[in-house]
Amino acid sequence: MHDLIIVGGGPAGAAAAVYAARKQLRTLLITHEWGGQSTVSGDIQNWIGTPSISGTELAASLKKHVESYQGDFFAILASVHAASIETNDCVRVTDAAGMVHEAAALLIATGANRKKLDIPGAQKFDQKGLTYCASCDGPLFTGQDVVVIGGGNAGFETAAQLLAYTKSVTLLDRGAHFKADEITVQKVIAHPHMKAFNNAEPLEVLGEKFVSGLAWKNTVTGEESRLPVTGIFVEIGLVPNTAWTGTVVEKNHLGQVVVEPRTQKTSHPRIWAAGDCTDSLYHQNNIAAGDAVRALEDIYKTLKTT
Repeated sequence: MHDLIIVGGGPAGAAAAVYAARKQLRTLLITHEWGGQSTVSGDIQNWIGTPSISGTELAASLKKHVESYQGDFFAILASVHAASIETNDCVRVTDAAGMVHEAAALLIATGANRKKLDIPGAQKFDQKGLTYCASCDGPLFTGQDVVVIGGGNAGFETAAQLLAYTKSVTLLDRGAHFKADEITVQKVIAHPHMKAFNNAEPLEVLGEKFVSGLAWKNTVTGEESRLPVTGIFVEIGLVPNTAWTGTVVEKNHLGQVVVEPRTQKTSHPRIWAAGDCTDSLYHQNNIAAGDAVRALEDIYKTLKTT
């Protein structure tokens, strides 16, 4: 019987694990991989305290830090997915191998996966000019022409961020109307270096070693065009890794776990959640780590006072 089970080996899970170990909570960390979404990034420049680090280096660093606390109080179950949750007088997590693990509390930190652009060339040029994280990679495209794919708030917020240092930004949205807030749309479109198109279907990512352009089609007129860009930023949504939680905790229409922002508590009194799997307004590595520390402090307080 553990005090705490943490599921996830990204920045949120790793941060919580370090804090749990230092507080000597009897903890089990379950993760099928280390590092989270950032493992695909070639150069992360906003991980606080480290001017530049690759995604694989970040994953290795998190793993090393967490593993340094293995001992009587802290254990790691690696390369294993969590499969389901049950609750009664405790929390029971069943892993993909069928083993059942029990604890007084659970922290869900399983993150999310970005929806991938499914057109020719997208996979080939992933991290070679095509990226899913403007906060991570945007500054690398300073002074360049780039395109944003996605007309929701995330797409327009990405465009606004990129306009601060790129030469120009073009936004393409498949829909007939932008899904972002109207005030945000009008503010971003008003920028002199910004263009945006509706009814725009991406067709192919172009390039040799790196991205050199994007082919797209106007779905109303049928006209096809090519954008001479060196950067493609994809913002077509996130898929939270929460299906395994079933109906034990409340989730929103996107599948994100609903949390109380002051404590990271979920709808279940024994379960907390942190990072990209939650309905928090912003999702980044540093935010995920901070959310997890907040959750861990509340978990510790709850376990020691009840």
